[in-house]
Amino acid sequence: MLYGIVKALHVLAVVLWLGGMVFAHCFLRPALAGQDAPQRLTLMRDVLRRFLGAVLPAVLLILLSGAWMLFSTARAVSASGGSMIVPPAWHLMAGLGIIMSVIYAYVRYVAYPKLNGAVQARDWPAAGRALTGIRHGVATNIVLGLVIVAAVYAWH
Repeated sequence: MLYGIVKALHVLAVVLWLGGMVFAHCFLRPALAGQDAPQRLTLMRDVLRRFLGAVLPAVLLILLSGAWMLFSTARAVSASGGSMIVPPAWHLMAGLGIIMSVIYAYVRYVAYPKLNGAVQARDWPAAGRALTGIRHGVATNIVLGLVIVAAVYAWH
């Protein structure tokens, strides 16, 4: 029962993170393309502030719940006298998930503060460059997230 709850929370956190990135990158950003730079960059800064704040607990939950499920499974297998061979998709999920988390940390703690500072200073070219860096990080994380989802479901 506990394992199922932890797994459900893990998947819901993934849905929030990956779904939010897809929405922002594939739908919101293109819809704003025709707006003037000050309006577009200010709105993206405000949206990203809220999104990055909401995603931080999700990223932490994903990492902690993933580790807990892995070690819980290993403990159960060991307690039954067996030995566990971690499926390749789990290795891929863990490794790419850590890379995604590092990219998230870069976007949140390096790139976003540059965007915020540039918007506050009304330095629209610098804000545009900062947003481009964020866009690249988000696009990379979308691809990595989709690879993880495909690998996990292909393994099942």
